[in-house]
Amino acid sequence: MAVHEPTFSIGIEEEYLLVDLDTRDLVSEPPRALIDEFETNLGGRFSREFLRTQLEVGTAVCNSIQDARAELAHLRGTVAEIARGHGLAPIAASTHPFARWRAQKHTDKLRYRVLHQDMQVVAQRLLICGMHVHVGIEEDDLRIDILNQVSYFLPHLLALSTSSPFWEGTETGLKSYRLCVFDELPRTGLPERFESYGEFRRTVDLMISAKLLEDSTKLWWDVRPSARFPTVEMRITDVCTRLDDAVCCAALYRCICRMLYRLRRDNQRWRVYAPILVNENRWRAQRYGVDKGMVDFGQGEIVPFSDLTEELFVLLDEDMEHFGCVAEVKHAKEIIKRGTSSHQQVETYRKAQECGSTHEEALREVVDWLIGATVDGI
Repeated sequence: MAVHEPTFSIGIEEEYLLVDLDTRDLVSEPPRALIDEFETNLGGRFSREFLRTQLEVGTAVCNSIQDARAELAHLRGTVAEIARGHGLAPIAASTHPFARWRAQKHTDKLRYRVLHQDMQVVAQRLLICGMHVHVGIEEDDLRIDILNQVSYFLPHLLALSTSSPFWEGTETGLKSYRLCVFDELPRTGLPERFESYGEFRRTVDLMISAKLLEDSTKLWWDVRPSARFPTVEMRITDVCTRLDDAVCCAALYRCICRMLYRLRRDNQRWRVYAPILVNENRWRAQRYGVDKGMVDFGQGEIVPFSDLTEELFVLLDEDMEHFGCVAEVKHAKEIIKRGTSSHQQVETYRKAQECGSTHEEALREVVDWLIGATVDGI
């Protein structure tokens, strides 16, 4: 049966942490007036997150990556301007360099109260932020088909986005420590495979009837069919500190989705590899980011990340042209060259120590870099 080309609309959600400009620590209880200003100025583009120090923003449904970028820039700038009036600043980082999770308070909202009660300390440790990218794919079974195939590429997206090298004042040695925290939750990691949308719905409905979950929003996989929209929602990435890095990852994911659609249209498909293999690349992205390469399963060997990226550009050439996002996708070369936010955070910390800063002073300098780069992209 012929499959009509999806719209491939795009929407981006980002989570930020709020820091005190005096202490550089997180503010555990932002003032009510600040939240009111966010709601007044951002409306439905703003929502509170599980912890009170977190907030989420989301773009409208966009038809071009350039529109999504403009919206995201506006959201970041507006959040920063409002927060500054209260002595605060947002940072787009998946972990704070030294904040303690025990010092945080969860938002008083029914969904979060239930999460807190059900997950106990596992939920209380969720002092992490991410970026989610929705791509519009209206046909149900096509969403599932792309879900089954796109897992192969998720480690590549994670590697380009890493921004969580520190946890509670410790340099972890990982580029994305966030996933170590998030993977403690149930129903995380790579998605299950389904033969059809019907099988997916039957599985979810069984879990709901057994009272294992209230709805499919509590499937916290690295990528999932959205519970609210006809989209495939990518969730594996850290939140990118630099705006252009975020746009690159979003554009890349969108192009991958279209490439997989084209394969189906032409009666082909991407080879589906065993989760144990994809998980090896997921771990390499988590541990090394773009530094140490990933396994090319066709060749059966580790290949430099820059080589894999160039091969991906060739695969996506038609899709980059179709969406008019060649520059945005190929920004990945710049990320590989100068490193992700995780690289810059560690470099800032080590340079500060070399110049005589204490451990605590060096960590505060990392926060200063994050504050500037979140809005200015330096």
